Amino acid sequence: MIVSVASGKGGTGKTSVAVNMALSVGNVQLLDCDVEEPNAHLLLHPNLQRTEPVYILVPHINEELCLHCGECAKFCQYNALFASPEKILFFPELCHSCGGCTLACPRQAITEKERRIGALKFGSAGDVDLVYGELDVGEPMAVPLIKAVKKQIEDNKNVIIDAPVGTSCPVIETVRETDFCLLVTEPTPFGLHDLKITVQVLRKMSIPFGVVVNRAGIGDKKVYTYCKKESIPLLLEIPYQRRIAELYSKGVSFSLEMPEWKEKFQTLFSEIRRLVEE
Repeated sequence: MIVSVASGKGGTGKTSVAVNMALSVGNVQLLDCDVEEPNAHLLLHPNLQRTEPVYILVPHINEELCLHCGECAKFCQYNALFASPEKILFFPELCHSCGGCTLACPRQAITEKERRIGALKFGSAGDVDLVYGELDVGEPMAVPLIKAVKKQIEDNKNVIIDAPVGTSCPVIETVRETDFCLLVTEPTPFGLHDLKITVQVLRKMSIPFGVVVNRAGIGDKKVYTYCKKESIPLLLEIPYQRRIAELYSKGVSFSLEMPEWKEKFQTLFSEIRRLVEE
């Protein structure tokens, strides 16, 4: 079973829920797909075992063969290529690695070469295997690196995926083809606003989902009213509690120090499995 953990709003505790659930369930693979700012390892404290660079294919233009006809630039919908009478200009940050320009070139003057965009890091903490991506500084597109992280999914294990924040392309790629999406929110107007947007996206993608309310006790009851009205299962409440905040500030997953929460996260995972099987 593959469970993604997402939140429309930043700072709701999405990563904390993902890591605590992984540690509580055990024998799982945890993927951190928030490649622009991965932080699951800060709570998991894994033993890092290896790092692998990640590359994408980008065009390489042979100026000796190029006629500067501009067919490659006409084809590129992302404006990564610009054709002038004297030279073809390439803007690598705009390239989506579709390979279309190599097909469009009538002179076969374009080949492909590798360009590094980031790295994968592999580690483990107890019986939790961690894989996370780190996007290189200045790289604008996270999706290719997220795909590289998801390629590491092991079929013989339960998988928990920590998604990026929001509802843009990186989130879509992360939650795509997962069995269930756990939405972490907070009972505030901002939390409700972004929860509604994420629910719309998941319904469009036909991905089953449920809600965890973090910092329960602050704000108002509008999140609960919305979930009840929309028939969204409310799977867990995590209270606004000083002890949990203290442990988090020290980089400690609170389920390790508070055994009752380990049982609650195990129950949460079992409930998700039941909903998936239904």
